Amino acid sequence: MKILIADDDRFSLRLIETVLASDSCELVTCSTGDEALRVLRGPSAPEIAILDWMMPGMNGIDVCKQARKIAGLSTYLILLTSRDRPEDLVEGLAGGADDYIVKPFNEAELRARIVVGSRIVALQRGLADRVTELEAALLRVKQLQGLLPICSYCKKIRNDQNYWEQVEGYLTKNADVKFSHGICPECFKRFAEPEMNR
Repeated sequence: MKILIADDDRFSLRLIETVLASDSCELVTCSTGDEALRVLRGPSAPEIAILDWMMPGMNGIDVCKQARKIAGLSTYLILLTSRDRPEDLVEGLAGGADDYIVKPFNEAELRARIVVGSRIVALQRGLADRVTELEAALLRVKQLQGLLPICSYCKKIRNDQNYWEQVEGYLTKNADVKFSHGICPECFKRFAEPEMNR
């Protein structure tokens, strides 16, 4: 799991690194909000970001607000701060943070909140994958709802490339179905039975 830690206080940064080092996480560190936002906008965004509220440049809440505008970003944002008033908590969560931890933090609590965050990220990604699968299935269904040009003699279907192909081949490609072949009672009497009686 990749975790971003953004804090301009070196002691606090090293303390968090030490706590999480034993959890076999890939840690990315920075000391400004601008750097944190760059990492979140990067090609392989971390699953979790621990952001200090007060940093040079953009503060932690500004980073949260900007991160929420990044399309497809599912990073779990934890705001870490010494501000412990209820109105600070409300402001932090309203600004886009998923969680809020007050300094000095308890190591076990930090780990527990990271476990919760990773669970939520996994659920969000699973849901996004399901939505993608459903959209693809819906597209296939829509393709089959239109007019289907079929030969009135041989029953071949004309595909989008203007080639004629067997019904089984067309439906297998466009409807995610598999065929098993058999003989209906009428065709059995008409074709198979006379063959067997020869």
